[in-house]
Amino acid sequence: MTLVVHGLGATEGEARIPASGLPGTRVVVTLPGHGGAPDAPPGYWNYASVAADVLAVADEVGATRAVGVSLGAGAVTRIAAERPDRFARLALLLPAALDRPRDVAATWAFERMAAAVAADDGGAALRTLIAADLPEGIEVGDYVDRRAEALMRLEEALRDLPEQAPVADASALAAVRSEVLVIGATGDPLHPAEVAKAVAAAFASARLELLPSPAPMLTHRRELRRLLVDFLG
Repeated sequence: MTLVVHGLGATEGEARIPASGLPGTRVVVTLPGHGGAPDAPPGYWNYASVAADVLAVADEVGATRAVGVSLGAGAVTRIAAERPDRFARLALLLPAALDRPRDVAATWAFERMAAAVAADDGGAALRTLIAADLPEGIEVGDYVDRRAEALMRLEEALRDLPEQAPVADASALAAVRSEVLVIGATGDPLHPAEVAKAVAAAFASARLELLPSPAPMLTHRRELRRLLVDFLG
């Protein structure tokens, strides 16, 4: 039983990408404010709240393995720090932070997205920001529109989460005996490779893979699927 936890503002298609091809039963969590889930209550967007919801689902379905992407990776990392024996295997994709908030460049990017959400322009500014960050030469279909629709519900999260960190002390992860796979990217400004390296180094048994892309969920789906299937199969 594998639990899959998406990133902030993930479209429904994006949320399912890490579950594709995995053996056994897969449960894809839908966090508040995403897909068909109700909007989050005020004050919800912190790693403690998200991790508590993720853990509740994991316990309900009896998940023994977990895959987290970006925000989801942070939530799973926090669970591991607090419950080091909870999962047998963890796959952390594109971790954005560990024991300190995001860097200035990433925080500024989130502030711009939050301002675009707040603008009274029908989402035009937000779509422009999303499109500008996409790699050239790949077919994305209606991704920009779907991503903008998702983020339009998440202004509070865009403002609050960059100022926070998943764990207060990364040394707590040394007690985790889970097998861990960390997948980072070398060209993604919102998910720096240095963070992926720090996350992998914090665990007792972790393997690090870095993909050369600013958006590996879009450009390297086959490689991601292969790494996850090999690790979790």
